[in-house]
Amino acid sequence: MSAGDLVEAWRAHLADSRRRSPHTVRAYVAAAARLVAAQDCADWPDVAQIEAHHLRAHLAERRAQGLGNASTARELSALKAFIAYARLQAGDPDPAPPRVRGPRLKKGLPRPVTPDEASNLVDFVNDFAQTDWIGARDRAVLLLLYGSGLRIAEALSLTGRDKEPGEVLMVTGKGGKQRMVPVLPITRAAVAEYAKACPYPLGPSEPLFRGAKGGPLSPGMVQRAMANARRALGLPDTATPHALRHSFATHLLSAGADLRSLQELLGHASLGSTQIYTRVDAAALLENYRKAHPRG
Repeated sequence: MSAGDLVEAWRAHLADSRRRSPHTVRAYVAAAARLVAAQDCADWPDVAQIEAHHLRAHLAERRAQGLGNASTARELSALKAFIAYARLQAGDPDPAPPRVRGPRLKKGLPRPVTPDEASNLVDFVNDFAQTDWIGARDRAVLLLLYGSGLRIAEALSLTGRDKEPGEVLMVTGKGGKQRMVPVLPITRAAVAEYAKACPYPLGPSEPLFRGAKGGPLSPGMVQRAMANARRALGLPDTATPHALRHSFATHLLSAGADLRSLQELLGHASLGSTQIYTRVDAAALLENYRKAHPRG
């Protein structure tokens, strides 16, 4: 096996098995190619032996070449995913990547996760769970938060009758208020896959999402799975389960959704609760303007 073979296998895994976006594939493959060349790796065990100090030195060199904080954080996320995959290929029973903290990013308005970051988080909780069915469970829950804008409590209140959701789902929010939310095909498939893999019976009136011992899944377990994933991927502490709901709203607003429709989808009692997303979206637009405008 050559360095080129490693990079090509990684590209195929991202594009074919993980179905990542072309942009993500290009970025992750480029990052892997740089690391493989710098560390003179010829096979998966070589990559698997890359430790935290190797990564820090590699990223320090990249920073010396002019890489900014945000780009460094993204590259670290890509390299951690690559090393975790390499360790899996090398037969490592504990394929978690090296623990390296990313650079501090400026604090401001709550930052929604990007679509690629959401995809990374969802994939990580699925791939590195202690059992396959728990991985499928955590993936389904996070997709409901990100793809349908549910609160954790709303997702965990679903019952066995929801194990094969249609294009829309009835959920009960704060104050017992019910609303209809859209369910993306990928989310429908994930929920159905989890229901099939779950070792416990999912009766129509019983909780859909179960803990390891069969009881109702607690919010704390979802938060813990998300925390493990964001640390491994080098994402900021703001990448919480609620940030996925926040991202759902922000991305819809960016795509042209009006505030009233967004209010209904999120289950906000007042329009004022929804208007925070206009501030976040404006902040993103202003940042893009400053980067692009010659006098920004």
